[in-house]
Amino acid sequence: MRNFFDCRWFLLPLVLLFCGCNKHSAPAASSDKIVMLLDWHPEPEFGGFYSALNFGSFKSHGIDASLQPTTEGGSMWQLVVNGKADFATTSADQVLIARAQNAPVVALFAVYQTCPQGVMVHSRRGFKSLEDVFTHPGLLEADPDATWLKFCQKKYGIHDLKVIPDSYGVTDFLAKPDDSMQCFITSEPILAKAKGGDPQAFLIANSGYNPYTTVVITTEDLVKKNPAKVKAVMQACREGWQSYLKDPAPTNAIMARLNKDMDPATFAAAAIAQKPLIETAEPGSLGTMSVERWETLCKQLVDLDVIKKTVPARIVL
Repeated sequence: MRNFFDCRWFLLPLVLLFCGCNKHSAPAASSDKIVMLLDWHPEPEFGGFYSALNFGSFKSHGIDASLQPTTEGGSMWQLVVNGKADFATTSADQVLIARAQNAPVVALFAVYQTCPQGVMVHSRRGFKSLEDVFTHPGLLEADPDATWLKFCQKKYGIHDLKVIPDSYGVTDFLAKPDDSMQCFITSEPILAKAKGGDPQAFLIANSGYNPYTTVVITTEDLVKKNPAKVKAVMQACREGWQSYLKDPAPTNAIMARLNKDMDPATFAAAAIAQKPLIETAEPGSLGTMSVERWETLCKQLVDLDVIKKTVPARIVL
């Protein structure tokens, strides 16, 4: 892992990692306003951002922040590039797809060091690994265009497995004993168990496809014009996540008022389930990203023909 604030910008194969410690940068204005779009509903995967908003981290760094959950059809990076928000969250593969289309998107901070994407199955099927999902007949509810699915199909094949569009609910899954379903292991398996199911979930990361997830992005233009603001936002995000991981309960209570579809017990269970995917054994690594991980992901996307070519990493001083 490379520390976030190591005074350099890394332009990876079509992606920038901002490291905001430019000694010549002006401090952030006392009332810098930002809008951050979140790519799903208020849930524990965004807990650190809500903690930063509601318990003073943004304010202490001179940032007047607004968090806006969205499930719009357009890609999050397109919304940022088109000026709908200053910052947004997305996945690392989407960042590389954006850069491959010459979109000036910058990756700043990665919440999940291990991707929480998974496949949920019924325990009664006796599967031992993710490979079993793809080598046994049945249905898989998933986004047919998902890059993780393309990776797994290439690695394992699909045999007699039929992929159908995901309904984004556990009701159909519970009613079909041979059904498998894409999930975040911090969400759908918990909901399925609460509804009386006996789910088992396999991490996609175990296949070798492990993009950073819930990645904060902005534009190159903002980084260049106001690096102090970007640095202040990232410091606030890190402090917010440190606070949330230490004690998620106060922030969960706030998010529960915004998201009536998730009960308090599920909020608490999800916060526990995601913690090892966010924290690592390396001290001070919260939110950081490595050049090697981005390079590996880029090569995987090229191999899947999701993007057409890699670009060698270079350092912009």
